[in-house]
Amino acid sequence: MRFLIIIRRLLDFLYLASGILAAISLIAILLLIVVQMLARWTGEVFPGAPDYAGYAMAAASFLAFASALNHGAHIRVSILLNAVPKRLRWFLELWCFAIGAAVMWYFVYFAQRFVYWSWKFNDISQGQDKTPLWIPQSAMLIGAVILAIALTDHLLHVMFRGNHRIARNLADQGHGE
Repeated sequence: MRFLIIIRRLLDFLYLASGILAAISLIAILLLIVVQMLARWTGEVFPGAPDYAGYAMAAASFLAFASALNHGAHIRVSILLNAVPKRLRWFLELWCFAIGAAVMWYFVYFAQRFVYWSWKFNDISQGQDKTPLWIPQSAMLIGAVILAIALTDHLLHVMFRGNHRIARNLADQGHGE
């Protein structure tokens, strides 16, 4: 039982850390835009700033997926789930998490191959920055792995505990929901 508590804490820390890294990526986007604006006002050039901002946006998106899932920020159509009996709801949630986890692990498999071949062939970006593409692709892969772990975590939780671990923050919802 102690082992499961340690695993739970590690997974919760992983989801929190990925959310923090996503927030840092958003701050990086802000800083890149500000530096690019300052460079433009002073007549200087910051080559590759839009490319770096794009890489940070991809990192922010993928790293935020697992944290967003755990905080109920992903769009879920729960009108059907709320209308069906408890046993059918369990089956539908199990099916949804199984499909989601399978699709994410499939994505992870091909994403890691994508990153590997970008590294193997020393593929670089087409912009002025000439960044090796495996670097920004790695952030995407890490976020995808964390999301796949989170979906698998929820799948196992639904399977063995009967419910998911998605926390609904009612303060974030609009009045019409």
